[in-house]
Amino acid sequence: MNRSFHSLLGLAAFCLSAYPSAAGPLPDQLGKVNFPTTCSADMQPTIEKGLALLHSFQYKESEQTFTEAATREPKCAMAHWGKAMARYHQLWDFPQDKTLKEGHKDIEQAQKVGSVSPREKGFIAAAAAFFQRKSKLTHAQRTQAYSSTLERFYGENPGDSEIGSFYALSLVSLAEVDVDTMVNLKKAISVLNPLLEKFPDHPGVAHYLIHATDRPELASQGLEAARRYAAIAPDSSHALHMPSHIFVRRGLWQDSIASNVAANASGAHAAEMHLAEAHYQTHAMDFLSYSYLQSGQEAKAREVIEHTAHIVGATEERKDRDRDYLSARTALELHRWKEAASLPIPKDRKNWDDTTFWARAIGAARSGDIPAAESALKELTELVAEREKRARKEGYGASTEKPSDLREAEAWLAFARGKPDDALEELRAAADHQDNNGGESVGIPAREMLADMLLELRRPADALAEYKTSLKLSPSRFDGLLGAARSAQASGDATAAQTFYAQLASVCSTAADRPELAEAKTYLAQK
Repeated sequence: MNRSFHSLLGLAAFCLSAYPSAAGPLPDQLGKVNFPTTCSADMQPTIEKGLALLHSFQYKESEQTFTEAATREPKCAMAHWGKAMARYHQLWDFPQDKTLKEGHKDIEQAQKVGSVSPREKGFIAAAAAFFQRKSKLTHAQRTQAYSSTLERFYGENPGDSEIGSFYALSLVSLAEVDVDTMVNLKKAISVLNPLLEKFPDHPGVAHYLIHATDRPELASQGLEAARRYAAIAPDSSHALHMPSHIFVRRGLWQDSIASNVAANASGAHAAEMHLAEAHYQTHAMDFLSYSYLQSGQEAKAREVIEHTAHIVGATEERKDRDRDYLSARTALELHRWKEAASLPIPKDRKNWDDTTFWARAIGAARSGDIPAAESALKELTELVAEREKRARKEGYGASTEKPSDLREAEAWLAFARGKPDDALEELRAAADHQDNNGGESVGIPAREMLADMLLELRRPADALAEYKTSLKLSPSRFDGLLGAARSAQASGDATAAQTFYAQLASVCSTAADRPELAEAKTYLAQK
């Protein structure tokens, strides 16, 4: 059911009203974990809170909680283990040398505690496999060592919610670094599904199942976990946001909007209390902006851009970068080519991001300004090279394939230069690469761009085929549905045109204001 933005603001206000004033602690509705330890009984609630926070990727507060436990009870081995694990931001970023050394020290402290249970020893051994001293290990090798240790541990303790959930997350982590991607994702799902039935209130099980299914071909398997997770851990801003990963994959825009309005409010509150970093807000804003655009709400999407000036806890440089990113994507999503071509160049070189120049290059090419497109492409090429170099330096594997954003910009420049065959070849390669790798959930699909180009070339039947393929992987995208309707109409397929225009009208909010909707309404009114 469509909801107005006012009702969503009411949801955000309700989420905030659940919190006490800034003078008091956050309530602990973080889900149920099962983590008996040899620490004192008085320490157990603190350990379990730290673990529940860890399962919801609330790393800063988790580390604070485990540090408090380690300070109060130095011989609590799992407090030191928890400190180490809170430094390992799985699926987000990989610990650099300093963090790896700190994690190793934490694990050494845990290992010095002699009187621990076999279960505690298993968790410590897994963490030790990850935080080992060998500095030349790649990210994938560390993750593989950690996952292999957890696999043996889980084999000895089948059905254990904590061991199983951490093991499944390690498999998703391996998939993230391109180690047997689909094999590991499917293995993680096979571990998590029975655990979700047995432990319906466990935060890690639901959370990690969402991550494991965050691909077009798997997303339907994550819908139940997505529906549950926010209710399991309503005091985690990340838990409020995470269901939208599946909602976006399934084209459930109003669900995604509700999820991220609440997550943004919760993240801002946590940042005000110095319990979380600003990125919990900006990540929610990213998905919120995207979902507004797909549901036809341009004004609301632009409000999100303006809100970047008010992100709690963010530096001015970070605010500028978030604004640049959202502005670039919004201009391209709306097909405002001149707006994209004239996007402000970031103020500070260190904050230059490739998204701005990607949008400037495509916007200029589609506006027919070849010199401006060439200039932006030159900048983008340099930035992509820097990005790839930085990735290799930080231990991430760099693909040998040309990145999709560079291919897209080059394709539209070739198109503007009157070289459609070259342009189509580049876009098709980018589309195939994205399809094989799951694609960016909140990005513009290269296959949709390919369909746009075919429509521009007056090949509507070919364009329609590509739009249909794109919509299977990125369902209910506004521009995908609109392009498919236009292609069908141009091909003389009135039935398909009506179907796509009707779908476009149905996915849009009652508050939708994108001008293209008038086209759909006019067409439908004539039928």
